[in-house]
Amino acid sequence: MKDTVLTIVVPCYNEEEILPETITCLQELLDELTAESLISDRSKILFVDDGSKDRTWEIIYKEGLKNKYVKGLKLARNVGHQNALLAGLEAARDLSDCVVSIDADLQDDIRVIREFMLKFHDGCEIVYGVRKSRETDTFFKRSTAQSFYKLMKGLGVDLVYNHADFRLMSQRAIKELDRFKEVNLFLRGIVPLIGFRSDVVYYDRLERKAGETKYPFKKMLAFAFDGITSFSISPIRFVLVIGFVSFLMSLAFGSYFLALKFLGATQTGWTSLITSIWLIGGLQLIAIGLIGEYVGKIYKEAKQRPKFIVDIDTFNLSVPKRQLLKRREEEFVYRKVSETGK
Repeated sequence: MKDTVLTIVVPCYNEEEILPETITCLQELLDELTAESLISDRSKILFVDDGSKDRTWEIIYKEGLKNKYVKGLKLARNVGHQNALLAGLEAARDLSDCVVSIDADLQDDIRVIREFMLKFHDGCEIVYGVRKSRETDTFFKRSTAQSFYKLMKGLGVDLVYNHADFRLMSQRAIKELDRFKEVNLFLRGIVPLIGFRSDVVYYDRLERKAGETKYPFKKMLAFAFDGITSFSISPIRFVLVIGFVSFLMSLAFGSYFLALKFLGATQTGWTSLITSIWLIGGLQLIAIGLIGEYVGKIYKEAKQRPKFIVDIDTFNLSVPKRQLLKRREEEFVYRKVSETGK
């Protein structure tokens, strides 16, 4: 247990206000887990700077020079929370036995990471942090979040209810995650597809101590829409159903008006005509727009552009050096064998 290397991956975007406190809290946590022999003293905290415009990277870099726990990964530009998180997971994978992902604001209770580790040592490859309740949220946020999870379940998407991106993943689980090559990332839906042994840990969400949320309503709405269209074709099928229903209704009304014509009871009506035109036109635009959304996702997938580009990596600096030393040792052994053979 004491040889288990844990890396805590923390995506950051303009977090200069909260970052010093985040570093202190996570460092104290690693000290406690090391003292309990739950993790190795080689464990790290990897901060991923997602193209911040403030002093976020400056704080990470300077802290990394004096703090053995702190490492940094600076992305070349802002690529979004999910891609930044994936970049951190991939960077930490080969040098870690397990990785915990958590947001920089630490509203997710870091104390339950101890329970994560206990379940990991018990054989779980993935451990989900799940909120006990949403009492700290506003009524609007609480109702929309719950509606989203229910909608995703209704569409057949396997999500862990009230789970965001606070989770533990083993090295093996992250390697399998890397096999999912889609550009349109929705990790909350992808991770459960891996299928390894998993468990949940419940916790109470805390108040944000400093700074502002980086997920306003507009981003939350876009995130939810991406999740739906990335994992389900039910919306297109729904449009198809509407099309059939509209067609059957038009046949019924056509028969009705035809009967009225033969009975001599027809009367020209501008209102019914314009209403039907607007109705059918609106349905067509919705259908075209929805299909266009899926076509756009296919377009992005077909280009296969990189999800992120790393500018500076202080986490894996030692890897090339070790590889170089290994090659030198192999060359030395080869020369010795050759000299002995002669």
